Amino acid sequence: MGGEKKKHAMTPVEEIDLSAVKYRPQVVKAPHLTGFALRFFVWLVEAPPFRSVILSVLKRQNGIPKMLEHTLIPEPPMFRPEFPPQAPEPGVLDVGEDKAPPARVASALGCLPTYDPSQHWSKEAGMPFLYWTIRDYAHAYRSNLATPSVVAERIVSVIEDFANREPSMPLLISFDAEEVRKQAAASTQRFLEEKPLSILDGIFMAIKDDVDCCPYPTRGGTTWLHKTRMVKGDAVCVSRLRSCGVIFIGKANMHELGMGVTGNNPNYGTVRNPHSVERYTGGSSSGPAAIVACGLCPAAIGTDGGGSIRIPSSLCGVVGLKTTFGRTDIKGSLCDGGTVEIVGPLAATVEDIMLVYSAMSGSSPADRNSLKPPSICLPNLASSDNVDISRTLKLGRYTEWFNDVYSPDISGKCEEVLNMLSTAYGCQSLEIVLPELEEMRNAHLVSIGSESLCSLNPEYKNGRCADLTLDCRTSFAVFQSFTAADYVAAQRLRYENELNDSHGMT
Repeated sequence: MGGEKKKHAMTPVEEIDLSAVKYRPQVVKAPHLTGFALRFFVWLVEAPPFRSVILSVLKRQNGIPKMLEHTLIPEPPMFRPEFPPQAPEPGVLDVGEDKAPPARVASALGCLPTYDPSQHWSKEAGMPFLYWTIRDYAHAYRSNLATPSVVAERIVSVIEDFANREPSMPLLISFDAEEVRKQAAASTQRFLEEKPLSILDGIFMAIKDDVDCCPYPTRGGTTWLHKTRMVKGDAVCVSRLRSCGVIFIGKANMHELGMGVTGNNPNYGTVRNPHSVERYTGGSSSGPAAIVACGLCPAAIGTDGGGSIRIPSSLCGVVGLKTTFGRTDIKGSLCDGGTVEIVGPLAATVEDIMLVYSAMSGSSPADRNSLKPPSICLPNLASSDNVDISRTLKLGRYTEWFNDVYSPDISGKCEEVLNMLSTAYGCQSLEIVLPELEEMRNAHLVSIGSESLCSLNPEYKNGRCADLTLDCRTSFAVFQSFTAADYVAAQRLRYENELNDSHGMT
């Protein structure tokens, strides 16, 4: 009896006293290794005689067994996210989930303020190519200032130039100049016939390398996945965008299998931050973020399960949308079958995000039956009643977490942005509390790790593990150590945090 470990009991979510929540900075205990030492460590954690001992020590140092094995969690498990009941928001427009993508895009276009060419173009100089928005391209095509084929040649030239730079800028893993020209020629012909498919016709986009897009293979940033997983057609989101006339320039670089937040990929070269080539883009959607940030395309498609759209968007100064799970159909992507990751857009502006999201959105039939998501709505920015719509926005801020950053310069700059949003646009900043942050992190790690390992288990068991980069192999070794009981405990924590959100705690 004396050797028994003490059980801990979590407080039911309804009984949490937010005034008593204490913020604890995250401290991850792990060895910092490079070179031979890292290779030796990876060999140890993959070798059965040593793996269980090493990982047991590391997990115990980070409190994972205490949380998942020695804690009573009162809530039932939630194996898929749920949509809590929600009243219709004021000032929004239902774009119609059952409509065809071009019709949804037309509805989204009606939500935007009137486009005034005089604010963007001059008769003498036209407009610089860098950072055209979707409506800038649309105006240029419809005013005979440019054609998709002309833009295609510019893009092909830039991509080839980037590949030959020192240091190189490997934005794309798969690229075919003739394929880009072919798509652009078809779009140009539609404009000559005055039959564009939508406002997105002739708009160039890149697709992250874990989303299927014909005729390119899907490698997921690896050197081998395309040999075992053949692309049979476009992913659903790609098909919807293609039906609107979008031109796909190729498969964008990414952190291998999405297993990292830096975007570092030794297989194809690491994408550099366009604003500072000595810095990372962030990951794992490093290529899509860099492509938008350097002005090559107005938008791109990435995936996000733990920040893989949001992190690179932040580091590269672009807009990234992590949609609610089930909002977009993930069929045809490597995250298909999971319950954490989504497919979402990155763009230079919020308006462009709205247009791209309207085209690619729409739950899968299975998600619509089980999750029952509400209608797809966008803020109606064109309505005179919504001139001050930003004043209704409430920005939650957990100050202690907000200020827990590597450099005070970062929190200071973020503070400036919040003040600007408040003074210039009337947004409200509210103090919030995020209880059980550590529990959330561990529940997420077990959930996304277990699902990633499950989706690749056949290849992993067949020896493909040795073909992965060292950081990816370390992650999968950790994922292998999670048990079925750990996964169920993580889903109990997921249920609790869903209740936190629905009760307004976060």
